[in-house]
Amino acid sequence: MRILYFAWLKTKLGITEETVACSAEIYDVDSLVAWIKTRGPQFQEAFIDMDVVRIAVNQEYVVTNVPLKNGDEVAFFPPVTGG
Repeated sequence: MRILYFAWLKTKLGITEETVACSAEIYDVDSLVAWIKTRGPQFQEAFIDMDVVRIAVNQEYVVTNVPLKNGDEVAFFPPVTGG
């Protein structure tokens, strides 16, 4: 699956996107986030407060855990503010 990082997440992680295969460890959004947090201090820090991270799967905003499959696109981004 393709993973995209936007705004301050992109800055903190130093990457804009990557490709990850679904596996027994990564099979839904919650397991993907748990796996991402294990990848190093910058990942742990970026995803420590999920209240400030929004998630879209295949360009659809999700608020609950959803299953993932290879070929999906998952985007992580901060809440959009108006102004």
